[in-house]
Amino acid sequence: MRAILPALFLVAATLVSGCAKPTGEQIAEGTIADPHEQRNRAVHEFNRGVDRFAFRPAAKGYVAIVPPDMVTSFGLFAENLSMPGQAVNSVLQGNFKQAGIALSRFAINSILGIGGLGDPASDFNVPRVDTNFGETLHVWGVGEGSYVELPFFGPSTARDATGLVVDFFTNPIGYAKNNPADNIDVYAEIVRRLGDRGTYSDTVDSILYESADSYAQARLIYLQNRRFELGQASENAEIDPFELSTEGF
Repeated sequence: MRAILPALFLVAATLVSGCAKPTGEQIAEGTIADPHEQRNRAVHEFNRGVDRFAFRPAAKGYVAIVPPDMVTSFGLFAENLSMPGQAVNSVLQGNFKQAGIALSRFAINSILGIGGLGDPASDFNVPRVDTNFGETLHVWGVGEGSYVELPFFGPSTARDATGLVVDFFTNPIGYAKNNPADNIDVYAEIVRRLGDRGTYSDTVDSILYESADSYAQARLIYLQNRRFELGQASENAEIDPFELSTEGF
């Protein structure tokens, strides 16, 4: 996994340079900058093939064999491992309160939640944290750049693709001397994604295999929701994939 990240970084850097970048007003209006659509569609078809013949059957088998409570626990474990990295990003964003919350969640869930398999932090009303280096770049004023679909990872933007690569190297857990396993955060994230793919199989299938244009469908959902998360679009711009009709797209 880590071996392909430098290649993804080069792809993202290439897309950042010389590409059309929507302004803040255009983003609020829902403008999509996709100058590399032909290349992106080729990657999208590759990702659909990987999903159809590998990831989808593996995910459906995973949720069929593993009890739902364990699927949830493994997802919580992956989320907990990401907390130190999210604390680092919060500090880089100047949000020290959020950094403290992330570290508090990590400490509580690691100690009382059996290494993060449970979520007692939520029982103590410690709010969840969800940030990454893509958001850090946004806070620093970096534009989203062009839309890009990454091999294996799916929809992204030039900014978020760069952030994705950096996030793999900003989590302090990766540099711990007493790691129980190398790249445990990467393996945990793969298991979490398997659980999500299996749990929401019907919704993902409707987007990838039942819509008239799955590429445009996935692009719209990703960009609208990402912009909503970053406060770049009005509240009614958020798209709930569970309520989205794929007919005639």
